[in-house]
Formats: sequence, structure tokens, C-alpha cells
Amino acid sequence: MTAASSTVEPGHGHAREAFRVALRLGLTSFGGPIAHLGYYERTYVRQLSWLSADEYAGLVALCQMVPGPASSQVGFLIGLRRAGWGGAFAVWAGFTLPSAIVMFAFALVMPDLAGPTTAAALHGLKLVAVAVVGQAVWSMAGTLCPDRRRAVLALVAAALPLVAGGAFAQIAALVLGAIGGTVLCRDLPAAATPPMMPVGRETGGAALALFLILLVALPLAGAAAPHGLVALAAICYRAGALVFGGGHVVLPLLRDALVPQGWLSDASFLAG
Repeated sequence: MTAASSTVEPGHGHAREAFRVALRLGLTSFGGPIAHLGYYERTYVRQLSWLSADEYAGLVALCQMVPGPASSQVGFLIGLRRAGWGGAFAVWAGFTLPSAIVMFAFALVMPDLAGPTTAAALHGLKLVAVAVVGQAVWSMAGTLCPDRRRAVLALVAAALPLVAGGAFAQIAALVLGAIGGTVLCRDLPAAATPPMMPVGRETGGAALALFLILLVALPLAGAAAPHGLVALAAICYRAGALVFGGGHVVLPLLRDALVPQGWLSDASFLAG
């Protein structure tokens, strides 16, 4: 079955296979969440045919509607569909571990690298990241916006953050997408919907309850030790739970929570 078809039967893959593919992506995928989604589409849809283009678009739309890092969520769901819960955690670990290890090593050596040369190198990396993200967006545009109606809807949603920044623009873009899709895309064939997942209603309800409990319990537990590990976990959990749009959007929230409280200096945060 080709990637262009509307559905692809769920595979019976192994967690080892899912981990191997995700690790390769984790070692070679540069840029932020949007760039990662482009790499995912090329690998999982066009090369491996683990799911169709429509199913992938449905997963991306679903993960953009919920808070947290969209690329990690999409990868987790692809692994879940391919090889069950073992595949889900294998994809998450394979894609996340390389960058986590590299960043930990960078944090260890960063104090000894301060200077104009390091600042220039970091600036060059930022410029390259812009090109990587731009290429990913251009690659996905042909699949997700193949006609004038969807292209205009995407452009209007992209313009909203330029007019009104912050959380309001994100929520407005989501509302616009839902309303615009209902009005303009009702008659389109093969509407993108998330594929079926091996998760029951009880499991989903338990996960939602745990999500809400941690959102309240972690800050309360961290108040006893404002600079302890639990307090740090509460800051990161709140950022992941309340911010839409992924890594670039979450940066201001993390900076406001970490820099004024003395967790990091502005220079260290920018370097990271």
C-alpha cells in the first residue's frame, strides 16, 4: 500500500525496529518541532509507509490542538500505532536521548567555552536552524495545503501571531482552523483524521486524570523546596501542559520561570 492512500493497516512491528528508526532520526534531525515533523513525514510516510499521508496529517492536527511538544507527541503516537506501548516509548527514547545527551555534555563544557568565538558559532547555528525549519515547512506545505482554500487558511493562521502574540494568538489560530475547516473543507475528499490507536476509553480517562493531578500536585509539592528537583519538575510540567505550539513557543514561559528565580542566567538560557 502506498503512502498516498487514505489508510494504512496498523503494522505489527517490534519496539526494536521503532527504536532504531527513531534513533536515526534523533541523530540527524536538526531544527525545532516544525522541522522534525518534516523529517517524520519523509521517513514514516514516504519511505517506510507506516501510515498514509492523510493519517499523518490527522496526527499532526491532533497534536497541534493539545498542549506540549508536537513533534514528540507525533512520534510517540506513530510508535504506539506501529508496535504498541513498547513502540511508543521506544520512539520517544530513540528520538529524545541523542539531543538530551548532547545538551548535557554541552552544559558541562559551556563554562569553559565562553567568549566571542562561541557566541559567533551559536549565532551561525541559529541561522542554519532558520533554513532547516523553512525547508521543512515548504516540504509539508505541498501535502497539507494542496489547494487555494487550505493555503489561504494556513496563511491567515500564520499571520495571527504576527498581529497578536502570546497565548491569545495560538488559541485564535486553533479556533480559526476549526471554523475554517468546517466551512471551507467540508466537501474535500479524504479528510485528515487521526488513525485508530490501541488505547481504550478507560486508559484515556486515567491518563487525563493523572495529567490534571500532576498539574496541581507538583507545584504544591515543589513549594516546600523552591530550588529542588520537584520544583524544577513543576516548572517544566507546567510549561508542557499549558503551552501550545512546541519548543519555540514555550521558550518565553521557561525563561520567565527560570531566569528571574536564579535557575539560569540569561546568557546560559540563550546558549541552550
